[in-house]
Amino acid sequence: MIDPSRLKAVVFDLDDTLCGYWDASKKALRQTFAELDLPGQTPESMVRHWAEAFREFAPTLKQTQWYEVYLKEGQPTRTEQMRRTLAKAGCDDPDQARKVGDRYGELRDCYLELFPDARTVLDRLAQRWPLGLMTNGPADIQRQEIATCGLDGMFELVLIEGEQGEGKPNVSVFKKAETHFGAEPDELLMVGNSYGHDIEPALRYGWRAIWIRRPSDLPPSADLKANPQPEERPAGSPDPDAEIRELSELLKILDCEFA
Repeated sequence: MIDPSRLKAVVFDLDDTLCGYWDASKKALRQTFAELDLPGQTPESMVRHWAEAFREFAPTLKQTQWYEVYLKEGQPTRTEQMRRTLAKAGCDDPDQARKVGDRYGELRDCYLELFPDARTVLDRLAQRWPLGLMTNGPADIQRQEIATCGLDGMFELVLIEGEQGEGKPNVSVFKKAETHFGAEPDELLMVGNSYGHDIEPALRYGWRAIWIRRPSDLPPSADLKANPQPEERPAGSPDPDAEIRELSELLKILDCEFA
């Protein structure tokens, strides 16, 4: 049970915690590939190719030379991801990959939205605590997302992987928040959608943690007939302080319904 009177700040993840990143991505991919109209391919088959390429490229990106590039700017790795996608469809054209990747990035940003209750929850919590944002991703893309969602100025502390040179789950990122807010670990609350990046490390470092889980929080599947499941907590791992389905549930947990 969280004692709200002990908290000194509330720290949020961004993608698929406050805004629907994968919802926006899937819409953008479908439109991008419909506009591409590649011979012998459908938007659905191209999404499958993209999903296959993503599962090959993304998991090891941080262990390759791509990571330093990725931290500073999202376009190069987005272009490489699209190059691999087009190659699976029989199109080996780096210039086309960049154009298609840029279009996807443009559309993804257009479709990106806060979850309906996010603004109300942030405004309510900000009446009682300073807020922080801790998000992984390229510096330029994450700043763009913050602006697109109208969150500029909402957070007292913003820690972006691309600007810090490292991201969650590294302990140094959490320590920076502790130092900024002048707080002991158990006086800080992490709210995030990723057990591995947000919840488990927060608990391991002594923070409180609330895990938000939504059925939409899934990347495109290479098998469109499959029914992929949201992230599960590994056996034997620590329980979060709470699991929620909507951000508005935070207000009851933190006694802020009538703040």
